[in-house]
Amino acid sequence: MAKHNKHIGTSLDDFLKEEGVLEETRAIALKDAVAWQVQQVMDKEKITKDAMSKRMRTSRAALDRLLTPGNASVTLQTLTRAAHAIGRDLRIELV
Repeated sequence: MAKHNKHIGTSLDDFLKEEGVLEETRAIALKDAVAWQVQQVMDKEKITKDAMSKRMRTSRAALDRLLTPGNASVTLQTLTRAAHAIGRDLRIELV
């Protein structure tokens, strides 16, 4: 007998909410998107990790946490410093 999948026909958000991981997943996705943008600028402008951490006035470990996919333990201060270090602003809004 085939097993019925209760998630067929639901959205990904519904599934993640039901599993209790929606907010955590969103936070990780948001942080990863910002980190990807920072990495793209670093690559384009040939900014090394050492130079970037100096621009951010933070440790190399903090920069590594920012650039590590799936790691959401990054502060808003770190995100803001990273944005400013590459000449950008960080905008966060409630929707």
